[in-house]
Amino acid sequence: MIGLPLETDHAMTHSQSLLLAWVLAVLGTSAPAIASTQETPGSDVSWVGTWTASPQPPRAHSPKRYENQTLRLIVHTSSGGSKVRIRLSNTFGQDPVFIGGAHVALRTVDASIAPASDRLLAFGGRASIEIPAGATVVSDPVGLEVPPLSDVAVSLFLPKATEATTSHHLALQTSYVSTATGDASAAVNFPVASTSTSWPFLTGVDVVASSQSSAIVAFGDSLIDGDGSTEDANQRWTDLLARRLQKEAPRGTTVSVLNEGIIGNRLLNDSPRHARNPAGPLFGPSGLARFERDVLTQAGVRCVIVGIGLNDIGLPSTFAPASERVSAEEMISGYRQLIARARKERIRIVASTLPPFEHATIVAGYYTAKKDALRRTVNDWIRSSGEFDAVIDSDAVLRDPSHPARLLARYDSGDHLHPNDAGQAAIATAILLPSLGLE
Repeated sequence: MIGLPLETDHAMTHSQSLLLAWVLAVLGTSAPAIASTQETPGSDVSWVGTWTASPQPPRAHSPKRYENQTLRLIVHTSSGGSKVRIRLSNTFGQDPVFIGGAHVALRTVDASIAPASDRLLAFGGRASIEIPAGATVVSDPVGLEVPPLSDVAVSLFLPKATEATTSHHLALQTSYVSTATGDASAAVNFPVASTSTSWPFLTGVDVVASSQSSAIVAFGDSLIDGDGSTEDANQRWTDLLARRLQKEAPRGTTVSVLNEGIIGNRLLNDSPRHARNPAGPLFGPSGLARFERDVLTQAGVRCVIVGIGLNDIGLPSTFAPASERVSAEEMISGYRQLIARARKERIRIVASTLPPFEHATIVAGYYTAKKDALRRTVNDWIRSSGEFDAVIDSDAVLRDPSHPARLLARYDSGDHLHPNDAGQAAIATAILLPSLGLE
């Protein structure tokens, strides 16, 4: 697979930069941008992801539409660095997306930014970029001291009528949409017209840090995405793990945590459309289909935590057709494919067991005793097979000891499936750092 970031070497001429940007934009129509981890050959600094979100198609038949407006998208970093670049995706678009201008800055409060931190972003030396349908682009790097565990504002000006055909739905973070009055990407006090609880187009933020920096990718479904945790509080277990790592990572190392969870995601099949609402939600491609894009091409990744499979068990015969029922053998075969692909890239792969889900209310029929028996069979294989490099036993952490098919009440967000803030914290606390390859 061919893919390159839209960034240029400092020694390039302006004309070379423009030519490179054009070539890479064309290549992007058939391949994702792959972010190089090395700043310069032989240097002691490297690129590493500090924040990610997996791109998804729109929730409904008519996606959000913007024109002559600016999006100010708020994201929370895991690790820090001295330079920054962003990744924009038009993965599910049928038409090009024109970005008229882009800025990155440190957020102070709500939609406001610290004035001295504002940086204009370029793409191949240009202040604007047209992202072809299906493509991903990476900005040129800019110097900016990005603290760990901080809020960053990425502002995108959309001068033309633009539909958000690619976004991440469950942001659990308030972002902002400007009035239709032109480019507000550099505005300190942003002219807010409305808010957004998704992240249109933005799928990654990388920073330059030391060569001892690395990233852990959490990959899976809504249990990775943070469903059940408090909005605007960064209480996903991945956020809490990032906080732990700032204090507990081995001396001299920096480790970021990248969240690549998608609500409704399945290991073996794409997320389904409901038979009674064919224009309704399609949350994204299967774990097998997106593993390369969301894990293997991330900057600086050294370990992936896989938490996916419960929707493969729960959705068939409810939200998905009965023909998509899976067996334990089929799921194990799928996990083995992820293991082989991670090992080929020398990435450590850790599995999270599937948590209990009795009485789950997300859709009628999601839980049955037969489905729970399949979950327990898969968990037994995850724990005992030795095929993963390590195991995080989320099932054991979250279940009610007196009723193991059910979430412990104090960890239940209310739908009997997704852990609340206390449950998220319990998972983050239970992870043994050596299991992630951190000694």
